Amino acid sequence: MAKQLLGKEVTAAMNEKLQQRVAALKEKGVTPKLAIVRCGENPSDLSYEKGATSRAELIGVDVVKFVLPEDVTKEALIDQIEAINVDDTIHGCLLFRPLPKHLKADQDEICNHLAACKDVDSMTDLSNAGVFMGKKLGFAPCTPQACMEILDYYGIDCTGKKAVVIGRSLVVGKPAAMMLLGKNATVTVCHTKTRDVQAVAREADILVSAAGVLKSLTKDYVRPGQIVIDVSMNWAPDKVTSKGKGGMAGDAVFSEVEPVVEAITPVPGGVGAVTTSVLIGHVVEAAERTLA
Repeated sequence: MAKQLLGKEVTAAMNEKLQQRVAALKEKGVTPKLAIVRCGENPSDLSYEKGATSRAELIGVDVVKFVLPEDVTKEALIDQIEAINVDDTIHGCLLFRPLPKHLKADQDEICNHLAACKDVDSMTDLSNAGVFMGKKLGFAPCTPQACMEILDYYGIDCTGKKAVVIGRSLVVGKPAAMMLLGKNATVTVCHTKTRDVQAVAREADILVSAAGVLKSLTKDYVRPGQIVIDVSMNWAPDKVTSKGKGGMAGDAVFSEVEPVVEAITPVPGGVGAVTTSVLIGHVVEAAERTLA
């Protein structure tokens, strides 16, 4: 039976440290503040907003919300972002994406109006460049950083290890690969054009699955001794939960993979549970940088 790498344990440790850092900031007269910008009433946005607000309150971070209509104009949204840029009391900004349909074509342009120093959710080109260059130009995407937090908490040394990342998105796959390189792993990235992904995956010491495809990671992809970080959150209509049928699941067929590998993150309860703490941690760090 594999060891389960539980997000709640990582989150508890992170929260304790963040509370101490916030207390130190407040002694210096600085209260970290997160701005949340939401266009409309998307249920998934509201759910994440609730979680982020709750975590911020627990840590001692203030939250200010800017709720704009779903039919907000490009100009009005940019004006709101620019107002946040010049507000010295706001240290980080979370803009919910994807933006409404009429703004999707302009999403990159709109996001890049945010100052990188307040880009706690890595939505600007400069933040992404920082990940690839190993420089603190902004902040890394929260989900791949949550993967690194899990590895660190459980004492999994990446140095000299073979790491395989399945998925090459700019949100998870590519930045996760760069972060693993930063931890001195030897990294291979698999994607839809990779030949014999199963064979490549079995060579990994650390396997990060970010394909976003339910039941795509089977026992044929793994071997004994591996660490599996299942990043994806997929809707599984046939999953049986305490509330009945239907629930969240990762890429892994857990019942097949878990008996084989050394350790694995469950879904839910793994990477996703850590992501919000990473976001709030970025807000705290942004506030600390203003005193540097």
